[in-house]
Amino acid sequence: MEQDVVQRVKSDPDYRKLVAKRSRFGWILTWGMMVVYYGFTLLCAFDKELMGARIGSGVMTWAIPAGIFVILFTIVITAIYVRRANSEYDELTEAIKARVLDKKKVAA
Repeated sequence: MEQDVVQRVKSDPDYRKLVAKRSRFGWILTWGMMVVYYGFTLLCAFDKELMGARIGSGVMTWAIPAGIFVILFTIVITAIYVRRANSEYDELTEAIKARVLDKKKVAA
């Protein structure tokens, strides 16, 4: 019985669309995060002069705003994913569930 439901979900065209869209978008965000995070790490490791250079005549170095940027970037891409998941992905999920449950009722 449960395998039948699993097969109906997997064969649903909206399910395939959901998986493809979510995977593609997830990988785009992942690569963006990796570029920002590893870029920051590599700058800290290989360009200590830049990251240790003071901004103006104060005591803050370029590493502080760069680190804050990494944190803010993470928050922003998380918010973008959550917003998209709560709108587009949830709509597709509900459509899939409705179709699978309707087929289940017809089969019973």
